[in-house]
Amino acid sequence: MTSIRVAVVDDHPLFREGVVRSLGECPGLEIVAEGASRDDAIAIAGTDAPDVMLMDISMPGNGLNAIKGVLEKQPHAKIVMLTVSEAGEDLASAVRMGAKGYVLKGIGSQGLTEVVKTVASGQSYVAPTLSARLVESLSQASEPKSNPFAELTQREMEVLNLVASGLSNKRIAIALDLHEKTIKHHMTRIFTKLNVTNRTEAALALRDARREGSAEGTQARTI
Repeated sequence: MTSIRVAVVDDHPLFREGVVRSLGECPGLEIVAEGASRDDAIAIAGTDAPDVMLMDISMPGNGLNAIKGVLEKQPHAKIVMLTVSEAGEDLASAVRMGAKGYVLKGIGSQGLTEVVKTVASGQSYVAPTLSARLVESLSQASEPKSNPFAELTQREMEVLNLVASGLSNKRIAIALDLHEKTIKHHMTRIFTKLNVTNRTEAALALRDARREGSAEGTQARTI
């Protein structure tokens, strides 16, 4: 029987190594590549042609933004987001972009193995605890939204203002008394809500919105 070719893309080495080791010990699965960023994921799709790719969301380049590039390189690849994010909008975005699975990082090795086999067979999988959020988020997404900045939370707006001021994630974390990983997660959600791919585009979008007056309340929410 042909093995399922699996790639694992996550920017945390210890976590990635654990996933690779666990899946690599399962009969019928073959780990063909590892990566740590959006660019790695797209490159792996083109050179290693995995059947299933496990990807984090909060990694350099944004895991959600990697989905399109991976599928362009390898249309038959089954993408599974392996993440800590339980946000309905992250889940809905992943599904709309073409991901076939969405799994929380608390899953055990046996459960993850079953997910890989499930999506490889052509089925989709969403963590049971998130199914209701997917339905709700997809329903909300169907409603027209005229101002994407209105979708940002207070905290996301604070982060975006600091990004526009030129601060790095590390300095933003210090300023807001948060972990740098938390800032990265906020950035991922900001990118998705504003439909941009990097912090420069996000800052420019904020600048343009202020000029046009479409980011009502932005100045008032600036820290």
